[in-house]
Amino acid sequence: MENLVINCIRTLAMDAVEKAKSGHPGTPMALAPAAFVLFDKFLRHNPENPSWPNRDRFVLSAGHASMLLYAALYVNGYDISIDDIKKFRSLHSRCPGHPELGITAGVETTTGPLGQGVSNSVGMAIASKWLSEHFNRPGYDIINHHVYSICSDGDLMEGISSEAASIAGHLGLGNLIWIYDSNSITIEGSTSLAYSEDTEMRFGSYNWHVEKVSDANNLVEIEKALARSRSETQRPSIVILKSQIAYGSPNKQNTCEAHGAPLGEEEVRLAKEFYGWDAPGNFHVPEEILSYMEGAVARGNDAEAAWKENFRKYSNEYPELAHDFEMLDKRKLPEGWDSDIPSFPYPADPVATRSANSSIINAIGKKVPWFMGGAADVGSSTKTYLKCTTSFSAEDREGRNFHFGVREHSMAAIASGMCLSGLRAYASTYFVFADYMKPSIRLAALMKLPVIYIFTHDSIGVGEDGPTHQPIEHLAALRVTPNIDVIRPCDANELAILWKHVMGLSDRPVAFVLTRQNVPIIDRDRYAPAEGALAGGYVLADSDGTPDIILISTGSEVHICLEVYEKLRDMEKNPRVVSLPCWSLFEVQSQKYKDSVLPPSVGTRLSVEAGSTFGWEKFTGSDPAAKAYGIDCFGESAPYRDVMNNFGFNADTILKECLKLLGS
Repeated sequence: MENLVINCIRTLAMDAVEKAKSGHPGTPMALAPAAFVLFDKFLRHNPENPSWPNRDRFVLSAGHASMLLYAALYVNGYDISIDDIKKFRSLHSRCPGHPELGITAGVETTTGPLGQGVSNSVGMAIASKWLSEHFNRPGYDIINHHVYSICSDGDLMEGISSEAASIAGHLGLGNLIWIYDSNSITIEGSTSLAYSEDTEMRFGSYNWHVEKVSDANNLVEIEKALARSRSETQRPSIVILKSQIAYGSPNKQNTCEAHGAPLGEEEVRLAKEFYGWDAPGNFHVPEEILSYMEGAVARGNDAEAAWKENFRKYSNEYPELAHDFEMLDKRKLPEGWDSDIPSFPYPADPVATRSANSSIINAIGKKVPWFMGGAADVGSSTKTYLKCTTSFSAEDREGRNFHFGVREHSMAAIASGMCLSGLRAYASTYFVFADYMKPSIRLAALMKLPVIYIFTHDSIGVGEDGPTHQPIEHLAALRVTPNIDVIRPCDANELAILWKHVMGLSDRPVAFVLTRQNVPIIDRDRYAPAEGALAGGYVLADSDGTPDIILISTGSEVHICLEVYEKLRDMEKNPRVVSLPCWSLFEVQSQKYKDSVLPPSVGTRLSVEAGSTFGWEKFTGSDPAAKAYGIDCFGESAPYRDVMNNFGFNADTILKECLKLLGS
């Protein structure tokens, strides 16, 4: 039966890649034995309910080998059909080219770019440790699952995996196990072209437990290595598994030709002959596999049923904890979670939005126990430390402040892993370093994960650190990314109001973009209430009748526009100021509302933002009397007021721009 299941995984993978005329057959052929041992003897999972809370997690970080995962899920009774496998890599298939969350039953995270999956797995392992510490009570192990990941040579070459492995070892995540497919082949050929490190020594230095298996077909040794890894509770483990890519293919085994292309019909025939797979046609599934599926499903149902019974007893004894757990699992928030979010009355001293944000997240942190996060070594500057709790560490599993170290890329991927496990996670750094995080942010948007990114030092207003630290194109880059809300509030009250929107989201990430420098608190009796920000954009200051000119702005530049507004009013002009803190939120409003804010009849418009002008044309329009005022070059190193004045971000310069557009 073992060989039958293993060879079924192999042949389904080969046939699917061959039919699709694209894909990666070699790794499924090599790692089918490891996948079999993992699913059959270690993973606690239920094919009929892939999302039950205490399941073990399995992440195929080597996402190019997706048919290994799809075939393994199929033979274990998940909701994948042979027809789905036949449609591998075809339009709207449930078996896409790389695993995607929400498309295929049993897929825990979207993997594709190498290194992402293993980094997500670190976040999942952190979440498991935190959840178990917070919710478990004597006799009730509500959460005690393990996290497994299969990774490739390519995964370990990517820098993000080094960052993730380093922090996993530092945190002593004994519930994390990676299986490293060491086949020494990449697309260009042998890994010796570019890769010669000692993986055992590398991971030993990271404080990992290391196991080595010299033959990926040795089921006994694989099982022993995984058993020893699972019994290691103080350190994460890696099993270095020596495999032969395209095992069984007489002409393509151990060659790069098996990495990213079909084997060819004749080579598939020869490989099946090597396996002793004497079956009519392709996509053949022996009757015995169907009974194996039934057994896997029965075991899964039994495991979940035992957990549910334990949780029922737990609920009777600890009803408040059980209620919180169910709220977390459903991505809901405690009643009254926003009752202590501060408001910032006028008059008041100017305050940087990063500082106001500290007050807001601390109010949320007191009310939402599973709200947590941290920064890439700059928490004291981004002001993202929660005062109501401690720091998560190898000794303190219930702390909610995370010290990610100078590891921006893995921080973002780890935050996604935490979010995938139900935690309300945030990650923070200076806005310019969003570049280091962008691949992980993009995948969070693709997965519809409500990760919160808190970026500070949002513009050339950073000042003395100069152009290396002054974001210019970053707002545009994030705004064109689908399914993410990018929020640049003009003052503390807009920020507080928009946090209420953000915490209610369950299907998209959010990036807050906040100032280093102080900005005034807007007089909301004179100007519009901050609640208008919930529509993404609103009329902040208006004149009687149809406006002569509309100034549209975000962040710290809104205050410049308000100064200009008052000057234009004194000159008997009829200006309007629109605060537009979140483009994507504004764009989903009704056309009637959008036209009320930006009337099509008013073509004279000026956008003002200390960043790239790219994209602003959708709001300024195409009228000759319209302009986007921004900065399309790199900044300068000087005190922030000097830098802002150098690029014309002051009331006098913007007033002149308005008068030019008005022909005055």
